[in-house]
Amino acid sequence: QVQLVESGGGLVQPGGSLRLSCAASGSILSINVMGWYRQTPGKQRELVAEIHSGGSTNYADSVKGRFTISRDNAKNTVYLQMNSLKPEDTAVYYCNADIRVATMRTFGYWGQGTQVTVSS
Repeated sequence: QVQLVESGGGLVQPGGSLRLSCAASGSILSINVMGWYRQTPGKQRELVAEIHSGGSTNYADSVKGRFTISRDNAKNTVYLQMNSLKPEDTAVYYCNADIRVATMRTFGYWGQGTQVTVSS
């Protein structure tokens, strides 16, 4: 059984910063892509950023230059450093990971979500 546990959300003023963390645990053999998505009411979940096991990254245009994704492979953890936050960044942020488990099969897993609110 695999779990993704997120932390680090909260309320921040415009221009402020937050750092999200997501730790994977369980019967993990390897993790390929880890990423962050976000969703607001009435909208589809959208990719914010992703990072591959080799370190290559991909960002949504709306966050380029403000957000940085990183990972610690030894800890099976992915981070999202969010700077210069804007009200439009307000959303529930979800962690996602493609994980190869003990049965040698690969599945996509989601965290429970963490609320980020940017408001004065």
